[in-house]
Order: sequence, then structure tokens, then C-alpha cells
Amino acid sequence: MDKFKNPQVADVFNNYPPHMRQKLMYLRQLVLDTASECKVADTLEETLKWGEPSYLAKKGSTVRIDWKSSAPEQYAMYFHCQTRLLDTFKELYSDKLKFAGNRAIIFHRDDEIPVDEVKHCILLSLTYHDRKHLPMLGV
Repeated sequence: MDKFKNPQVADVFNNYPPHMRQKLMYLRQLVLDTASECKVADTLEETLKWGEPSYLAKKGSTVRIDWKSSAPEQYAMYFHCQTRLLDTFKELYSDKLKFAGNRAIIFHRDDEIPVDEVKHCILLSLTYHDRKHLPMLGV
């Protein structure tokens, strides 16, 4: 697990219920690993937006992750709703991922994460501004 550079982000993770903290830490690591693999890790910023852990690369769109007490058995990865990201994800992975509108991929507490598919969604978000002009984001 990569260490936190931003203590405020670490505090948010530390305040998640233990059963969800592990799940969210796993999503965080997928974001960090994907950023490294697609060579944007040097521009990746880990910060808080709306009080949620958020990840933004210089030429990308923000990826946020969070758990909400109003839906205690699920957690989510959020994307900018005014992009074509979720439409593309739904076209590619509606058989493997669950979605909430044009904003989020939703995971249930007991779900097994389809790692390759989630990492591809993260990649498309972290490189969004380089591919937003391409049909299906170049997929």
C-alpha cells in the first residue's frame, strides 16, 4: 500500500468503518497503480473534493472514491458527470459493473472487484482530456 502524502486524505480513510476502509484502500491502490502504469503518476494529485478522496492527473478527469452511511453495504468510485466516461463504461462493462446514473460505479460490500475492467475505467478517466475527442474515448 502506498503511503499517504496528504494527511487530510489519510484522516478520511481512517474514519471509514473498518469493514469498508479495506475496500476503499483497495480502490485507492488501483488508482495509484493505474496512474503509474499509464505514466501519469508524476502529475497525480491525491486530495479531497467534497470531503471525498479524489485523484486527478494533469490531463485527466477526477476520480473520487467514497462510502456513505446512507448506503452502508456499498461503496463507489465517482466520475465527472459531464463527461462521456460513464456512457463509455456502460457500453464496455455493463455485464461486469454496476452503475449509478452518469456518475458512479457502485460496489457492494461482498463484490469481487473486476480488476482489469475497473483499472481500464480509471485509465480512461486519468487520460480523459487526451482522448475525449475520440469515438468511445478511443477504445
